Amino acid sequence: AAPPPSGAGEPAPPPPPLQYSLLLQHLVGDKRQPRVWDPAALGGIPCPPKSEEQKMVERVMESCPFKAALACVGGFVLGGAFGVFTAGIDTNVGFDPKDPYRTPTAKEVLKDMGQRGISYAKNFAIVGAMFSCTECLVESYRGKSDWKNSVISGCITGGAIGFRAGLKAGVIGCGGFAAFSAAVDYYLR
Repeated sequence: AAPPPSGAGEPAPPPPPLQYSLLLQHLVGDKRQPRVWDPAALGGIPCPPKSEEQKMVERVMESCPFKAALACVGGFVLGGAFGVFTAGIDTNVGFDPKDPYRTPTAKEVLKDMGQRGISYAKNFAIVGAMFSCTECLVESYRGKSDWKNSVISGCITGGAIGFRAGLKAGVIGCGGFAAFSAAVDYYLR
């Protein structure tokens, strides 16, 4: 239904123009009201109860021995790959100091690559297990799971590795490993 004309034969005045700036303030501007997402308002998110087997598997996977074993295996694999890679780009692999002009055979090069890979793999596995055990113990002691756990355990692990070379190396190892742990934790969280 159209509004009645205001006068005899005069057309109705046009409606006021829609002000898009006012509309935008309510949609994206200062007057926008944020909506709180509440799953309970929608009936909640259905989640079936966990079985005893699922709870047992969660307890095992969150235990310190499992985390340490996982870090040890992961460190072994990563260290082995890193060792083989560094041996592959090293120009002295298979080098014989008694005869510097002799070209090493493929068998000698592969043997050196395997030895370096195993050496790196063992070292990375030990460091990974040490860090994981220390972090799990610190987390259990503090009762919190935050960035401080990785920094403290990084300091303990780096210090323990460095102290074999002396006090100064232990302090540098503590600081370096703690800084590296903090950087990794910041990146991952």
